[in-house]
Amino acid sequence: MIPTQHPTGQESRPARGQFYNEDCIEGCKRHVPDGTVDLIITDPPYGIAGDKLHQHYNRKEGFVLDGYIEVPADEYADFSLRWLEQAARILRPGGALYVFSGYTNLVHVLKALRVVGLEEVNHIIWKYNFGVYTKRKYISSHYHIMYYKKPGGRVTFNTYCRYGADERDDNGSENYRDREDVWIINREYKPGQRKNKNELPKQLLIKLIQYSSNEGDLVCDLFLGSFSTAKVAMGLNRRAIGFEKSKVAFDYQIDEVAKIEPGSLLPALKIPQQSQLPNQGKPWTEEEKERLWRRYLRLIQVHRTKKRVIELLCDEFGRGRFALSKVISQIRGSSTDYTDSAD
Repeated sequence: MIPTQHPTGQESRPARGQFYNEDCIEGCKRHVPDGTVDLIITDPPYGIAGDKLHQHYNRKEGFVLDGYIEVPADEYADFSLRWLEQAARILRPGGALYVFSGYTNLVHVLKALRVVGLEEVNHIIWKYNFGVYTKRKYISSHYHIMYYKKPGGRVTFNTYCRYGADERDDNGSENYRDREDVWIINREYKPGQRKNKNELPKQLLIKLIQYSSNEGDLVCDLFLGSFSTAKVAMGLNRRAIGFEKSKVAFDYQIDEVAKIEPGSLLPALKIPQQSQLPNQGKPWTEEEKERLWRRYLRLIQVHRTKKRVIELLCDEFGRGRFALSKVISQIRGSSTDYTDSAD
């Protein structure tokens, strides 16, 4: 159990979390050593007068917590660079960072990510319901999620944590669809409940944390807001650390996060179906690659379609479709880029 500390020295004690009511840039320097964080998921202020966003949404502001702290537009580039410098410092080599952003100041976030030396893995689009209403232009109903890594170490990416390699429905591979880079996940509607101005949905955070961390890992949110990342991380049996500058938000949410039982979300997670392929994940030998190529050439003459040939080879070689297709393409000298190197 790790204490949550206020700058004044006052402490409260939610399980497995350490949270600070202070600016994340200076707070990181004081409290977080180099290379100690496994995963950062954070939703910084967008520099678009976020404290006035309620004027564009059809909701009652009486339940929304005061104290939202915005960043002036003319300071946004410097602000992005300074907090991302700390994020890069505290991440372990191989650690992952997910940053949420709108499009207005996206250019500053992308530039800062390059400057601090992090490497892009994916640029994810999150499509949500009830976007900002407009009359004279298209309605904005998506956010950008930048997925970056710190070079120099092993990256955690749990490819089959949600769907097994061979789980399929009428639309094809469920694993494939779950890992596409456009996500449709609705915001959570909370009528009559206290909330922050901009909260990330639980299912979105569960997905990120499942793929990019393991139980016991340290998950950081530099802009805690509603503490959603911390609550989900703790519910998935991860450790959590973070910062929130607003005293109003911090004082309210610190009591809420204290109610989280570590691991409480685990029983409700879908258990992926395990593949029965005996050679899945095993390294290829040169002899096996040669045998695969000979069988592929023979079968393609008979069946003509690559899809049917790959299905037959899966059974014969005890490996998955992605692994077989990758090796075949490598032998043919194809330039096709396969992002999944596992079976």
